Amino acid sequence: MQSVGRMVHTRRVEHENITDVSEGEAGATSAPRTPRNVRMMGIVSLLTDASSEMIYPVLPLFLSNVLGAPVAAIGLIESVAEAAASFMKVGSGWLSDRVGRRKPLIALGYTISNVAKPLLAFTQTWPAVLVLRLTDRLGKGIRTAPRDALIAESSTEAQRGRSFGVHRALDTLGAAIGPLVAWAVLTLDPEAYRTIFIISAIPGTLAILFVLFAVRDTGRRVVRGPSTPITFRHFSKPLLVFTAISFVFGVANSSDAMLILRAQDVGVSAALIPLMYVLFNVVGASLAGPFGARSDRVGRRRVLVFGFAGYALVYAGFALARTPLAPWLLFAAYGIPYAATEGMTRAYVCDLGGPERRATVLGAYTFVLGLAALPASALAGLLWDTVSHSAPFALSAVLMAAACLALAIGGPWFDRQRTPESCGVLRVGAVDCAGLTEPVSDSEVRQGSGGCGPDS
Repeated sequence: MQSVGRMVHTRRVEHENITDVSEGEAGATSAPRTPRNVRMMGIVSLLTDASSEMIYPVLPLFLSNVLGAPVAAIGLIESVAEAAASFMKVGSGWLSDRVGRRKPLIALGYTISNVAKPLLAFTQTWPAVLVLRLTDRLGKGIRTAPRDALIAESSTEAQRGRSFGVHRALDTLGAAIGPLVAWAVLTLDPEAYRTIFIISAIPGTLAILFVLFAVRDTGRRVVRGPSTPITFRHFSKPLLVFTAISFVFGVANSSDAMLILRAQDVGVSAALIPLMYVLFNVVGASLAGPFGARSDRVGRRRVLVFGFAGYALVYAGFALARTPLAPWLLFAAYGIPYAATEGMTRAYVCDLGGPERRATVLGAYTFVLGLAALPASALAGLLWDTVSHSAPFALSAVLMAAACLALAIGGPWFDRQRTPESCGVLRVGAVDCAGLTEPVSDSEVRQGSGGCGPDS
């Protein structure tokens, strides 16, 4: 009876997944419609980011102004936390592919993060903040690769960029709501950092309930083979090169905590900084969807080149900032390259990697970003304390410009290399990631599952 129940459950999930993708295929020929699972995951991310971004723009200020932590310690906290999240994505992506399930790891990750964040209200030292920040980011690491695989599997390739863009838009909308709440609280009481941490539990709890009851699993149960180590030996050339470029960009892309501290450094009051962060997120939310749709038409790489260039200009602006007005303009401008790159990097990795082992491929890619994140914010904090307050941003601008040029100049090479063989054969592990096999859907065959063609 148990085996019959599992069979019925599996058939029902597969039917629901086919329905979701069919809606997307129908929309591709008439009015585009975002698949249901993408919308549901977008709402979960909206609630979680409302909780997270309620905390994030004020946490560096809490560490510096209340706990007296040096900027080097703040940079260390962000480096360790973000690197740990990226490292965790490798294991969660591999495990998600191996068991053929996405939702359990997604739910676990969101639960860990949303339980840890309100506990910041009770911290008295910066090492305690480090522990809770690390726990929060581990939760993010557990959920991200399976979540991105779920979004990719809920969409046809023709609408994948739009799906990631819509998800990012809802995510970023939540990231605008959170700082608004923080600004309102700090306006009433400039020292009420701990109150903000407690309030963050409300949207966090709603996010947990939503992922448990509204999101459908998309993973297919697959045949298990012998486990093998996860390696990068079989990365296709385009994906390997793009990963190397992303590593350089990641070293430059220190935590936004540094931008927040820079805004306070040039004269912006602590109570207004969350409002500045709202401006950044509103710009990002309004442009994420259009950039995603644009990438489906002109190619992900071109959108990413534009985004990398925008990052370099914004960081150069922070290096040169001298008045309280400058951070307001720069945070608004920052939303443009953020919207152009945040969802597009993952969509581009899906294009380069093909349909096999999507969660594992995304996890391996973000593992490399974790290696880059490990020194990024720590180095920025060290430069702040030992060289000058503008030095970290100047170095970031140079490295970001280098990554932009590499991706732009290498465009013809990417187009030549992206044959069906190089796009569809990406595997992580000596035997196709633990010897697993995953069928390719008819829609993926029709669409060209590896995303091949000139800069698709």
